[in-house]
Amino acid sequence: MGHFQASAGRILILMKWLRDQTLAPIVDKVEAGQRLTFEDGLRLFHTRDLNALMRLANTRKERMHGDRVFFVHSMRLEFTNICYVGCTFCAFAAHKNEDRAWDYSPDEVVEQVRRRYLPGITELHMSSGHHPNHKWEYYPAMVRQLREAFPELQVKAFTAAEIEHLSKISKKPTLEVLRELKDAGLSAMPGGGAEIFADRVRKQVARNKVTADKWLQIHREAHGMGMRTNATMLYGHIETLEERLDHMDRLRKVQDETGGFHAFIPLAFQPLGNTLAQNLGKTDFTTGLDDLRNLAVARIYLDNFPHIKGYWVMIGSELTQVSLDWGVSDIDGTIQEEHIAHAAGATSPMTLSEEGMIRMIQHAGRTPVLRDAYYNELQVFPKTGAEAAD
Repeated sequence: MGHFQASAGRILILMKWLRDQTLAPIVDKVEAGQRLTFEDGLRLFHTRDLNALMRLANTRKERMHGDRVFFVHSMRLEFTNICYVGCTFCAFAAHKNEDRAWDYSPDEVVEQVRRRYLPGITELHMSSGHHPNHKWEYYPAMVRQLREAFPELQVKAFTAAEIEHLSKISKKPTLEVLRELKDAGLSAMPGGGAEIFADRVRKQVARNKVTADKWLQIHREAHGMGMRTNATMLYGHIETLEERLDHMDRLRKVQDETGGFHAFIPLAFQPLGNTLAQNLGKTDFTTGLDDLRNLAVARIYLDNFPHIKGYWVMIGSELTQVSLDWGVSDIDGTIQEEHIAHAAGATSPMTLSEEGMIRMIQHAGRTPVLRDAYYNELQVFPKTGAEAAD
């Protein structure tokens, strides 16, 4: 799989092969390192010149990271699937009396981590349901016990939607909730709960979840106390392309203010086992080209985000490997077990080994970089290029 060195020469080659001449002003902006307008972003979403789109995204990515691609040795843990919110896109949530429901105490969370732990894991990623009965004290206690039992683990936990839920049950402002969780040992926040910011869509897919404005406020608060976070977008259901771009635009504005986002993570809608898909009569997954276009537009438009992540759980490891030519500089982690996307029909494996992730990156002609939750580089592996396929 070829990729292109970031250079003025590459831009000249791109201009030579440009089929959609309406992209020429955007090519000039990318060459000059300038910011795209909203109208530019829409032009990228609508263009049929996919070759140019790929090259533009790859140019932006390689000017930031060269040929390096990042991954983390991580563990995913959902401490409960009991949730009262009722998001229509969700197939993960359960009522507490269902046979498939689970709910771990802090001690049981520690035991679950101990059971799944492998040497070298640095990141524990936790996001779960909005439990209707847990007291506030449960949450800092869980973080504190995890850090005491596994001091080397960086706990990345609680989406902004969960933070708002904890604010309600604790009767504390979200800023205080974040401060107390950080004091207990919370390292970073995942980017979930964002879904789509547009009110029209949010009312249909996540009516009872945190509002868009509140989600953004909570991330501002986390960034203000030095906590880095990610940002997601759920796409491929009822949103328009304009609403996808509006979502990115709001994130870009917050990143201008705070600089606290590590990565943007587009999440492809999984159409099985949820009421949204049933109501739409939708059984098909997003197409590979839609996934790649979304990643490429994100990389070109979100010029202030360090990383665009290709989340292999949602789009599969094969397409994730292709996405490394479409602006992606991070492929997430080894994970161990994942239940939220798989409950809705994700067909990817439950885990990928560290060796598998390294090979995936090397076979794409890229240089694998093992990182931690803070994007500290822990190990750089050799780039073997075509030899890795032999």
